[in-house]
Amino acid sequence: MKLIKSLMISLAAGTMIFGCTQKPVEPKTCGGLNPENFVTTVNGKQTGLYVLQNGDICAAITNYGGRIVSLMVPDKNGVLGDIVLGFGSIEGYLNAHETFHGALIGRVGNRIAKGKFTLDGVEYTLPINNAPNSLHGGPEGFHNQVWDVKSANDTSIVITYLSKDGEMGYPGNLDVQVTYTLTSANELTIDYLATTDKSTPVNLTNHAFFNLAGDKYGTINNHILTLNADLLTAVDSTLIPLGENVPVEGTPFDFRQPKAIGQDLAMENEDEQLINGKGYDHNFVLNKTAPGEMTLAATVVEPESGRKMEIFTKEPAIQFYGGNFMDGADVGKHGKSFDYRESFALETQHIPDSPNQPQFPSVILNPGEKYQTSSIYKFSVVE
Repeated sequence: MKLIKSLMISLAAGTMIFGCTQKPVEPKTCGGLNPENFVTTVNGKQTGLYVLQNGDICAAITNYGGRIVSLMVPDKNGVLGDIVLGFGSIEGYLNAHETFHGALIGRVGNRIAKGKFTLDGVEYTLPINNAPNSLHGGPEGFHNQVWDVKSANDTSIVITYLSKDGEMGYPGNLDVQVTYTLTSANELTIDYLATTDKSTPVNLTNHAFFNLAGDKYGTINNHILTLNADLLTAVDSTLIPLGENVPVEGTPFDFRQPKAIGQDLAMENEDEQLINGKGYDHNFVLNKTAPGEMTLAATVVEPESGRKMEIFTKEPAIQFYGGNFMDGADVGKHGKSFDYRESFALETQHIPDSPNQPQFPSVILNPGEKYQTSSIYKFSVVE
């Protein structure tokens, strides 16, 4: 584990050796990142960069937002490439137009209609940050918080956050713990755990933006996607569910067999759901035989590099977002702008707006209960 403390000691020693006449070599780590650029204070709390290494892959995590900053994965020729969009410093994240890069999302991922829900006879009002709705826990959600590092080693990091009663309008003190682990099987696992002292909605996820082509990025429309989902959650023009899950069969949303992401985007001016999402930005209900079982949710292959990502999850659903709102305003850690449909997100989750739609699986966590879920991102190659 390349901890910030040891890196800073090494850097200081280098300064003493070289004196004032020679600048010490900047320490580099996973994805070519400079850990110094992640050491700062946000909201009075210390941030840093933590590197995990196992098997053929490495991951860089910052406790600012619990973000995946870099994820280096080999292609079919064994060449490592960074498949997660992100920035080379905390400053980059603080100034980003897209605020969710690689972050942990909470207290409730996805949208809550008009920023309101009623629980136990009390109406709660949340900040509107995706008009007319509240999105991903609000503007100061978990993505904008500095998490405490409980423990860290070469292959895993455990981070915690206390979301206080009333934060972003939500009830109850919510204790959250998230563990990132790299396994020798080239898997990145994310384990979520939370408890509360008052009933509250909870729907945690990670919002990494991927491009399996690696550092050079380019369109994701040639990526081959498979989703283990017979049903789609239909949404209105503000991306709030209409109240029912509909079959994907015979629609552009049928990814039950491997299909290029861009194959059916020619229908985006005629298919109502593609119009509402400005492309793909929809929840898919996963095929499960029992609630909470770990199942394959999605498979993505980038044909040129041969990189393959499989996502397994205990969650009942997954949001597929095709980078429709990326506009090149952000420039990432490799000097490449984040352009239209050059990245995708696959967010394991419960169905959006569930606190207002009781026909969907509940996201309410009560005192004495444990919120516990896991997702696995497994990497391999195809020829």
